[in-house]
Amino acid sequence: MTTAPTPASIASCLGRDKALIGMVHVGALPGSPASTLPVRELARAAADEARTLEQAGFDSVLVENMHDLPYVHGKHLGPEVVSAMSAVVWEVTRAVRIPVGVQILSGGARHALAVAQTCGAAYIRVENFVFSHIAEEGILPEGEAGTLLRYRREIGADRVRIFADIDKKHAAHAMTADLSLADWAHAAEFFKADGVIVTGKFTGRPPTPEHLREAKQASKLPVLVGSGATAASVRAMLADSDAVIVGTWIKQGGHWANPVDLARCKEFVAAGRA
Repeated sequence: MTTAPTPASIASCLGRDKALIGMVHVGALPGSPASTLPVRELARAAADEARTLEQAGFDSVLVENMHDLPYVHGKHLGPEVVSAMSAVVWEVTRAVRIPVGVQILSGGARHALAVAQTCGAAYIRVENFVFSHIAEEGILPEGEAGTLLRYRREIGADRVRIFADIDKKHAAHAMTADLSLADWAHAAEFFKADGVIVTGKFTGRPPTPEHLREAKQASKLPVLVGSGATAASVRAMLADSDAVIVGTWIKQGGHWANPVDLARCKEFVAAGRA
């Protein structure tokens, strides 16, 4: 029986301290309202974007079904989502040599873990790891940690790291308003996350430097920035974190729904490495 390692730094998962992670936003999957393309074309486009991110110098790519708006949560995610994401992530992991992560919206932590284990991805991003809250798609009544870590052991996926959002974006947190960000980070560490992700309130909005430092001081876990990074801000963000995830700024025109822009990707990586 294996035991999931607790990383001393982000390098144990992504190969580099102060890592840069680029988002691959998969086109709308079968069954979602905006779906128009067959899975083979979605997979080919995702693999092409992953190659662009690797060429630009990113340390990792994170594959997400962001175009599946409006999202359904957890038990409402159909088997077609896991099937399609498996096909997409399989192509991405074979297109690049850098680590690949998986996120399935909304609340698809077990789904993402199954995809990651099947396709050889290195980590997943989990929205609702500790504490309950209300997201745009409704109430997320239970933290994922207990069932997710048991499922990870059940399917032998201990090598797949879990990076957990805390005080997550696109959500209301009135039920947990008495908790500081340090409390969130401490709870995620206590419940055995492998890293915590700090965001602004919405996609494209950055967290404050104070929140990054608070999360960093509250636990020994790696801290990742999960939103709002730009070429102008990435260096400062890395001063208070271990990794930066970027999706919006590196797209054509700086809009998340567009394809990735190689020139913007290179500019972002150059700024982060400066």
